[in-house]
Amino acid sequence: MIDTAETLTIREMCDAFDVTPRTLRFYEAKELLSPIRLGTRRLFTKADRARLTLILRGKRFGFSLEDIRQLLAMYEPDGSNQAQMLRTYDLAKERLAQMEAQRAELDLAIADLKTQLAEGERIIAAFRPSAAE
Repeated sequence: MIDTAETLTIREMCDAFDVTPRTLRFYEAKELLSPIRLGTRRLFTKADRARLTLILRGKRFGFSLEDIRQLLAMYEPDGSNQAQMLRTYDLAKERLAQMEAQRAELDLAIADLKTQLAEGERIIAAFRPSAAE
């Protein structure tokens, strides 16, 4: 007999995590979540909720779903998760470097665009008749 007292339905998961049922089914298809199946019902355990928290955090940080899947697969229920933590740390450092490089590129693009807009304003102002004419 399955104890459903601490499980959430798909609707409750959607409400709790602000995701769609399609998102949950997608993560299940990608083997990132494995809810209990009772007929057509999906029941999500505490472990599923913890995994979804990590999935959403990983996505926010820009990790690929494959990286997230591999990290989740490294979890050891007995608590010896040194390999998982080391791999997560390495991936996070790589991602941070990528994000910082993207930010630097974006800062340059913003500065260039501002310069171009200022030049455009100057040119447009030259087309306007002056009040003295």
